[in-house]
Amino acid sequence: MLDFLLNNWVELAGTVAAFVYLFFSIRQNIWLWLCGILTSLLYIFVFGESALYADMGLQVYYLIVSIYGWVIWVRGGVSHNKSEMPVRRLTSKMLYKLLGVHTAIYALILGLLLFLPEQLGIQSSSLPYLDALTTSASIVATWMLAEKYLENWLVWIFVDFISMGMYVYKGLDITAFLFAGYTIAAIIGYRTWTKSE
Repeated sequence: MLDFLLNNWVELAGTVAAFVYLFFSIRQNIWLWLCGILTSLLYIFVFGESALYADMGLQVYYLIVSIYGWVIWVRGGVSHNKSEMPVRRLTSKMLYKLLGVHTAIYALILGLLLFLPEQLGIQSSSLPYLDALTTSASIVATWMLAEKYLENWLVWIFVDFISMGMYVYKGLDITAFLFAGYTIAAIIGYRTWTKSE
């Protein structure tokens, strides 16, 4: 057991930080963004070691969005004359924009995953199509969370479920467990946020 803990401490610490992040996300607590920074730093290492390069790159994006989310949530409550930024729903126009953005990001990431490792002389990306899909959807969903769109949780349900399977396949059992928890938490988050509209 001690060997397991020593060999997997970064993944374990990232998982704990991620569960705290989830807890704060569901409760609409602004401290989620600081937990997001810690989680991202730890998972940059985990995904790099597992040759899941898109997921690793996504963690850098999460660092940036965590800062953005913090600022938006602080300013959002003030601009709406409330103690916290209100939950809102996507319009049809915004949905189509986000689908377009997702498609463009997916194509870009997939192209990079298919061709860049060989050019850099590194191991080929594992599961490039699914890795690109979950990464591009996560980019969109994280922005939606920062803007407090209710539907971010629906995207997360999809992303977390698919990611869980990827991590089982890659032998990242602790992270697969985390994403099983993420899937359940996304369902709870959707229900909780729906009640707070």
